[in-house]
Amino acid sequence: MTYYYKLGNIPHKRHTQFRQPDGSLYYEELMGIRGFSGIQSLLYHLRPPTQIQKILLQTTVDIPYEESGPLCHRHLRTASVESGGDAVEGRIPLLTNADVCISVARPTEAMPYWYRFAHGDEIIFIHEGTGVLESNYGILRYHTGDYLVIPTGVLWRIIPDANRDQRMLVIEANGHIEPPARYLNRYGQFLEHAPYNERDIRPPDELVTHDEEGEFEVRVKARDRMTSFFYHHHPLDVVGWDGHLYPFAFNIEDFEPITGRIHQPPPVHQTFEAPGFVLCSFVPRLFDYHPQAIPAPYNHSNVDSDEVIYYAAGNFMSRKGIEPASMTIHPSGIPHGPHPGMYEGSIGKERTEELAVMIDTFRPLRLTKQAMQLEDKGYAYSWIA
Repeated sequence: MTYYYKLGNIPHKRHTQFRQPDGSLYYEELMGIRGFSGIQSLLYHLRPPTQIQKILLQTTVDIPYEESGPLCHRHLRTASVESGGDAVEGRIPLLTNADVCISVARPTEAMPYWYRFAHGDEIIFIHEGTGVLESNYGILRYHTGDYLVIPTGVLWRIIPDANRDQRMLVIEANGHIEPPARYLNRYGQFLEHAPYNERDIRPPDELVTHDEEGEFEVRVKARDRMTSFFYHHHPLDVVGWDGHLYPFAFNIEDFEPITGRIHQPPPVHQTFEAPGFVLCSFVPRLFDYHPQAIPAPYNHSNVDSDEVIYYAAGNFMSRKGIEPASMTIHPSGIPHGPHPGMYEGSIGKERTEELAVMIDTFRPLRLTKQAMQLEDKGYAYSWIA
C-alpha cells in the first residue's frame, strides 16, 4: 500500500515496552514484504501469535486440468455456476499459470475459520453482494463493485450478508499486487494523472479486539497444500496497528476513465500490476471524439499475453453473445477483435456503459476441467459474418 494508516492503540515508539492493564506486555508482530525492505505494518497482540496448539494437514491442492487441445478463443458462461460453500472452499478455479490462479465463487456461508495465503496477494472482485471482510487489521465492509485487495500473510475471513446473493471473481497472485508504478511519484503518492488515488481506497475502519479462549482454526495455503493451525485463543486479538501494509477495498466505479480523440489502448484501463500479469477496469465512459474516430477496438494479436475479460454489467462495445459473468479468453498466438458489425456499428456512438475486469497474463494460461464444463463451444467461430 502507498500511505500510512493506524487503527486502535499503539505505543509512542515502535519496538518499545507497551503494557497491558495487568502490567504484562503486548506482543508486537511485524508484517512486511520483501524481507525487511518493503512496506510493512506493526500489530500489537494480547498473546503471542506463535502459540499453536495443534497442526493438521487439511488437504493437498490438486487442480484438474483439461486435456491439451487446439489453440482457440474461449467463452465461459460462469453465470450458471451454482452457489454454495464459503469464500475459500466454494472457489471454482478456471484458469491458472505459475503467476496467477483465476477462480469464481458464489458463497452462501460465512467462513468458520480464518485463512491466509502464504505465497502472494489476492484480489476478490465483488460482482454481486455485500458483507464483511474480517481480518487481524479490523472490519472492512464490502459491496458490489469492490476490489478487495488482501496482502499475503493477512489473516482473514469473509462473512457474507445472509439476505444478499454473492458472486465473486478471485485473482490469486504468486507475488504482490500493487498500483502501476507510472501512477506514483518517487515518494509513493498517486500522481495527478492517475485514474484513482488515496482518497478512493478504503482501509478497515473498525478494530474489534477478541479476548476469548477455545479452539480456533486458521488455514494456511502454502506449497500446494492447505494446513490447519489450531489456537487456544482467538486469533484476532490485536489491540492496535500502524503502517503501510493492510487489506483495503477499491470500488471499480471510483476508477476514472482516461479517454482521447482516438481509441485508447488497454494500458489506460490498468488498475493493478503483479508479477506476470496486469489487471484493468473497463468502466462507463465517453467514446473518442475525433470526427472520424472508430470507438470499437481494432483487431490485435496478443503477441506476449493471454487476455481474460470478466464481464460484470452493461453492453460491451465489441462483443456479441455475452452476458453478466461471462468470461472470454483470447490466447496469444492468434488475433482477435470486435465481432462482425461492431467495428462499423460503433461509429458515431458517444459513450459506453460497460463494466468489466480484464486480466492480461504474460505466460500461457491452462484451463481447468471445471472451466470446460462452462464453455460456449461456438465462440471460436463467432467472427464469421
